[in-house]
Amino acid sequence: MFQEMNICSLNFNPFTKISKEWMLITAGNKKKCNTMTASWGGVGVLWNKNVSFIFLRPQRYTLEFLEKGDFYSLCSFDESQREILNYCGSHSGRDVDKIKEAGLTTVYDGGVPYFEEARSVIICRKLYGQNMEPSCFIDSSVEQKNYPNKDYHKMFVGEIVKVLERT
Repeated sequence: MFQEMNICSLNFNPFTKISKEWMLITAGNKKKCNTMTASWGGVGVLWNKNVSFIFLRPQRYTLEFLEKGDFYSLCSFDESQREILNYCGSHSGRDVDKIKEAGLTTVYDGGVPYFEEARSVIICRKLYGQNMEPSCFIDSSVEQKNYPNKDYHKMFVGEIVKVLERT
């Protein structure tokens, strides 16, 4: 069971939570949704709003769902559930029903999909999306290291509209 939390009461290190613990980015609707594991992104304040920012490569199936809808969720899990994140990061929803295969139960908040097994959930409303452009890299070594295949991420900024914590 989840309880809505005030975002200002959250106490976590975003560097650990995102890069070390990872998260699932999920988008879609009650008819169909998809999820993917992410270890890049962040949270902060932009345009006087609490926001998340996420990055998806063009080949990710979840990108199709994110582009069609207005909302997405970010789910965090306990370390004991690392295998779920490993599975969702190494299988495509185009090829398998990875939500089912990972043992996840999809639930919805106002139509926004997230997972009953999560420890915490951040519901976001898309505000902005933009493809990363090679000409915008100031440090060319970042591009060379992270984009040898020229598959530049699309970035989304989403207003954090709700935070849910497992009770």
